[in-house]
Amino acid sequence: MFKRVMLIALAAASTSLLPGTASAQRVWKHGMVEAKSDAGFVFMAEKGGFAEKLGIKLETMQFKGDAIALKALIAGELDSYEGSPGAPMVAVSRGVDVRLVGCYWPGLTYAIFTKADVKSVSELAGKSFGISSPGALPDLFARAVLEKYKIDAKDVQFAAMGSDTDRFRAVSAGVIAAAASSSEFAPITSKMGLKLLVHAHDVTPDYIRFCTYMSSKTIAARPDDAAKFLAASIQALRFALTHRAEAVKITREMTNAKDDDPRAEYVYDEVLKLQAIDSEMTIDMRKLKWMEELFVKTETLTKPIDLEKFIDPTVRAKALTIAGPKS
Repeated sequence: MFKRVMLIALAAASTSLLPGTASAQRVWKHGMVEAKSDAGFVFMAEKGGFAEKLGIKLETMQFKGDAIALKALIAGELDSYEGSPGAPMVAVSRGVDVRLVGCYWPGLTYAIFTKADVKSVSELAGKSFGISSPGALPDLFARAVLEKYKIDAKDVQFAAMGSDTDRFRAVSAGVIAAAASSSEFAPITSKMGLKLLVHAHDVTPDYIRFCTYMSSKTIAARPDDAAKFLAASIQALRFALTHRAEAVKITREMTNAKDDDPRAEYVYDEVLKLQAIDSEMTIDMRKLKWMEELFVKTETLTKPIDLEKFIDPTVRAKALTIAGPKS
């Protein structure tokens, strides 16, 4: 009996060491903004099994805003996170260890939503403007739009209103006059008595939505895991961009969308129409320089940063090798 128990134990132990089993996988903690109608792209690496195939046990954490995710990265609670470059640039200007390793959403699918009777951005002066939190994407995008239309940010009242959905509903309820939110709400604006006042694609075409960030300490300590995580992201995005039904299904599951909710399909089609996603996660220095200059203009940054030190291209280079050629 004892011999039989030992054989079973040894068999179980050897099985746990096989490649691809749970114990052989390396845990990677990744932060992102809470799931919305782009979840089919954002969560494909995890839900589509791409990370698992490369030996990475991907654990995702969702946050109300990307600035909060950045704080979690700095605190050592995450191995990576994704968000707009604004908050990381500010952090780097203050000596924080954050490195940009790739950008997969170089086009900003975002908009300013208002009541239907608002005719121009100039009418927002003196009104309340919904954002998620200071320094997060909605805040910085709102400031970029105000700067574009020559409105001083001091002439509006910024109000932290949580998620994109929270802000959109707040405008509908008349709690705030405008909100910076994902363009996913475009197909339901008229039903809510609202309008899409301006789209980021038209007013801030160089504004980058999502890049991925890590600390240089994590990159140095776990170079293989970092590259495999990014490779899984690349493979997942390639798949999502060519498999509409699968991506939309994940979005609906992650957001508990009702059958008559058109937003999952709308976002997917908009991404393809605007070519908003770059599956190869190219680091566009021209766009990053434009954003840096914008943040200096809006006094988000007190001075330019050293972009070369902000970026670490080594992770992406290795990840592209692991991911293989794009078919």
